[in-house]
Amino acid sequence: MTPTRALTHFWVNLFLLCCAAAALAAQPATPQEGDWVVRDFKFHTGETLPELRLHYTTLGDPKNEAVVILHGTTGSGTGMLGAAFGGELFGPGQPLDASRYYIVLPDAIGTGKSSKPSDGLRTQFPRYDYDDMVQAQYRLVTEHLNIKHLRLVLGNSMGGMQTWLWAQKYPQAMDIAVPMASLPTAMSGRNWMLRRMLTESIRHDPEWMGGNYTKQPRSLQFASVFYGTATIGGNQGLFKLAPTREQADALLNQRLNGPFAGDANDHLYQWESSGDYNPGAGLERIKATLLAINSSDDERNPPELGVLEREIKRVKNGRILLIPGSPDTFGHGTTGNAKFWKKDLAELLQSAPHLTP
Repeated sequence: MTPTRALTHFWVNLFLLCCAAAALAAQPATPQEGDWVVRDFKFHTGETLPELRLHYTTLGDPKNEAVVILHGTTGSGTGMLGAAFGGELFGPGQPLDASRYYIVLPDAIGTGKSSKPSDGLRTQFPRYDYDDMVQAQYRLVTEHLNIKHLRLVLGNSMGGMQTWLWAQKYPQAMDIAVPMASLPTAMSGRNWMLRRMLTESIRHDPEWMGGNYTKQPRSLQFASVFYGTATIGGNQGLFKLAPTREQADALLNQRLNGPFAGDANDHLYQWESSGDYNPGAGLERIKATLLAINSSDDERNPPELGVLEREIKRVKNGRILLIPGSPDTFGHGTTGNAKFWKKDLAELLQSAPHLTP
């Protein structure tokens, strides 16, 4: 081989090697799932569970800065990997690029693959609340995953309410807190009334049989669809999906008659766990840079109440991002679509100071 050909061969191989490396780097991180069993976990009621299983999913290298992402009611950590959420955040070059951050996605108590009533205890399962769930998440992160400090805690809906609790219960644990689709006040108004109607519908169904059913009560799907239609989708968004009565009926029939994965006891516990939620007393304890993201068409947390504007003044480094409602937003579901706020998150990750653990 002549020197010229050898040199050309060298540069071609180098180019191909660089292309292969770039292609490898562009591949999305592979989720890793795990479980941790907490012995004798004590709940706020005083009840104790001999073994509490906490399931979680991670992305990225544990040596990188860590972030915790918290899901909504009836959801799971893996649910946050979907195209509209994780698909906008965790990929190469995105705000929470999994090659730069260690991403932790816990399944809250009572959800996903974590311990829950349908595992066998049914209504004998301890009554948990959001404080119990947050305590378990914190212990998972610090005791099992050995994470000393978090760059970010971000949560949506139930996860947003839990983020308010994280930020005040463990003020030194994170640099940034992003509660979404939530308010820092007690469960009340339409939000609580409709949650109670959902659970009462199940409890009053003869097929529930005090929690000892052999098949799922038919009220479970109906009540869940009723609640979901009333509290998610947005007026403009639903009108865009169903601008005629026939289209509205078709959409509703699809929801009422489609596959429904869920357990009645699990759902009762999940929705009722919000009953004593009230982070209002501890807002001054928050040290993290806090960005509260809500949408103006959120049915469960309507901005016209003025709650968020009033309470954010008590958070030293807090501010609000309110996404305008439109035919392309989804009411309470808007924040589950990261395209509406990922630019603001990226800027926050760049600008927020690091706190000393």
